[in-house]
Amino acid sequence: MPKNKGKGGKNRKRGKNEADDEKRELVFKEDGQEYAQVLRMLGNGRCEAMCIDGSKRLCHIRGKMHKKVWIAAGDIILLGLRDYQDDKADVIFKYMPDEARLLKAYGELPENIRLNEGIGGLDVEDEGAADDYIEFEDEDIDKI
Repeated sequence: MPKNKGKGGKNRKRGKNEADDEKRELVFKEDGQEYAQVLRMLGNGRCEAMCIDGSKRLCHIRGKMHKKVWIAAGDIILLGLRDYQDDKADVIFKYMPDEARLLKAYGELPENIRLNEGIGGLDVEDEGAADDYIEFEDEDIDKI
């Protein structure tokens, strides 16, 4: 029996995800497209996203991105709108966090959108939420 001398399969040999470190050109929306923020992942290549125009849509991750570009809740994505279904869309592009900040600086994204944290993150004004513990006095501990 020959011993396995390599460090992986054919995907490693092909140089998988090698071009992720390079700077990409910023992609702006065209007509028939819309920016959105992912609310939650549903599985089976689908997600639920809140579009900038205010509507919530069920989104399908296209096959070119499926299992290659990982999308999580809170990510900014570019959707291709459907002419025949207004409540469904297709995910065309996922913006990296620095690209999303650039979009916000250019005025493409509204100011009230929250970047670089998930949907379930703590707000800045919610500082007292970390103090949800109970303090016991010495006489309370003696009663127990």
